[in-house]
Amino acid sequence: MCIIELEGLHFYAYHGYYESERIIGNEFVVNVSVETDCTLAGQTDQLEDALNYQQVYDIVKKEMGIKSNLLEHVAQRILNSLWKSFPGLESIAVKVTKLNPPMGGEVEKASVTLRQRK
Repeated sequence: MCIIELEGLHFYAYHGYYESERIIGNEFVVNVSVETDCTLAGQTDQLEDALNYQQVYDIVKKEMGIKSNLLEHVAQRILNSLWKSFPGLESIAVKVTKLNPPMGGEVEKASVTLRQRK
């Protein structure tokens, strides 16, 4: 097994509990970590034998484009889409971070991380 990570995927999106967040938007960072069998890809050096990172990115981008009230909901949708698209995965972790959340004080970021195993 190997772990493949996509880190620092930046998006401008419209997630938040407050209506103003869903109108104005904010900056978000997503990290994805998946555990899969990389044996064949390591032997053949062929993309068709590997997890295609571009497809993972495209899934995250699509889900980030759907407005949600909660980061938990965004992360769960990403997890569900990854499981559906890559049923051979052993585990998935998704971290969704909102930069400078409106909390009435100086807060650099708020994050939610969801992890699931098969």
